[in-house]
Amino acid sequence: MQWVEVTGRTVEEAKEAALDQLGVDEQDAEFEIVEEPKSGLFGRLRSEARVRARVVPTAPRPKLERRERRRGSREKRTGSGGSSSGGAGGRGEARSSGRKGQTVTTEQPEAQVEAPSLAEEAEVAKAFLEGLLEAFDLEGEVASEELDEETVEVAVTGNDLGLLIGPKGQTLTSIQELTRTVVQRKLGARSGRLLVDVAEYRKARRAALERFATDVAGKVRAAGVSTALEAMNPADRKVVHDTVNGIDGVTTTSEGEEPNRRVVILPEGADRS
Repeated sequence: MQWVEVTGRTVEEAKEAALDQLGVDEQDAEFEIVEEPKSGLFGRLRSEARVRARVVPTAPRPKLERRERRRGSREKRTGSGGSSSGGAGGRGEARSSGRKGQTVTTEQPEAQVEAPSLAEEAEVAKAFLEGLLEAFDLEGEVASEELDEETVEVAVTGNDLGLLIGPKGQTLTSIQELTRTVVQRKLGARSGRLLVDVAEYRKARRAALERFATDVAGKVRAAGVSTALEAMNPADRKVVHDTVNGIDGVTTTSEGEEPNRRVVILPEGADRS
């Protein structure tokens, strides 16, 4: 996942702006502070904070799990081809003699386990969501689609699935986080971004937000007066930012702190402070 670099009057403000660009919550991102803000004379801001951020990359499998997998592999080899502990080609440990009567055992470096593919993540996510449908006695189909090389979406389609969406998509957001956790624990790691949709709610929500943002941007440009929108989650704020910043004569910023952070649409050239 590529890094984005943003500035802000404070480090926290820069981080929030980065989350808006990435469209993720803080726990799904990592940050590098490139430059702290600097004050000039009389407390005036001489230079803003600069922060780099990206979606958290894949974590390696837990060390214990890697060791258990290798141990099982060694036991299989030993059972089929005799003991490997004393041979020169034995793996997993190397023996060398120390002082008389002592044997020093050193473990070789552990091999790095490859991260799961998006297809593997999708299969685990699909199985979990199918189980969720069964638990709630709901009928639906679960399918997956790779949106790009770093993003896979697992979608549930069917009728009467509102229970899995909830008010303003809050239940859907929780299900998405739960699905990500299940995939992480099942595979030991994640590689990329996993999205969950139900009854095309996210697609419809995005289209509605784009229409709404375009309408408000037109009014802001005509009246020359800034407008603050209602508080939104990072993914929704990203849609608004992307939509408005493609329209001439207006721009956006964000204000407030989670969970009450909101987008402000301003006439181009207006003071953002």
